[in-house]
Amino acid sequence: MPKPTTIEHVDLDVLEDTLSFYIRTMNIAVSRDLDARLDGCDVARGTGKITTLLLVDSHPGIRPSVIAQIIMKDRSAMGRLIEQMIEHDLLRRQTSASERRAQELYVTPKGAELAAMIRPIVTKQSKDFFSFIAEEEQAQVMDILRRAYRKMVGMTGG
Repeated sequence: MPKPTTIEHVDLDVLEDTLSFYIRTMNIAVSRDLDARLDGCDVARGTGKITTLLLVDSHPGIRPSVIAQIIMKDRSAMGRLIEQMIEHDLLRRQTSASERRAQELYVTPKGAELAAMIRPIVTKQSKDFFSFIAEEEQAQVMDILRRAYRKMVGMTGG
């Protein structure tokens, strides 16, 4: 067998039929594309910042532990992400009035402005990136991935 000199000559071995391989590589490609579209924004590069910003904007007072569960980050990683977003004046943290040990998160005016700016970018990026897949097929894939995700993070309902 000749040595592969281009990607057309590479056999993906067992990866050819491994869903996780395609999910990982798609994640890399989607992330790179989104980062390019958000270049210069405080939420570009890295994982979890966009979701955190949008969740806090949509759910004022949400607890970091809830966001950590949604984005599947451990406590220390979530703490670092929040600190970074506080340093960039996107979020503010407040002690819960009802539970003194609990922290609540709120967007700052700068964070709210950024959330409003990135929502259409994120939506358009997803639509553009997957434009080569028919809408009906996208809906099927979305349904499967949504169900899998909700099961993994412990969400109930649709």
